[in-house]
Amino acid sequence: MPDSRDLKDRTKRFAVRVIRMVDKLPRSTASEAIARQLVKSATSIGANYRAVCRGRSKAEFIAKLQIVLEESDETQYWLELLLELEMLDRQILRDSI
Repeated sequence: MPDSRDLKDRTKRFAVRVIRMVDKLPRSTASEAIARQLVKSATSIGANYRAVCRGRSKAEFIAKLQIVLEESDETQYWLELLLELEMLDRQILRDSI
């Protein structure tokens, strides 16, 4: 299992890749709304994982980790929308994240 430093680094790199990918989206009202939500959820994964690492009890650890899982699921949702709406080419997505 990866240590906390590894996951902190990986979640930060993921956020950076998502931010860069979002900059490649075509400009439209819909894509900008989705992009905003995607950036918020993708960056929240790492930020909340850092809070997990500071958990003071097992219960707090579990509760904070649940937030990370929720943000991860939300990020996946926004990525799926971009693909289904064909706002993003699958190859760009693969190359980006």
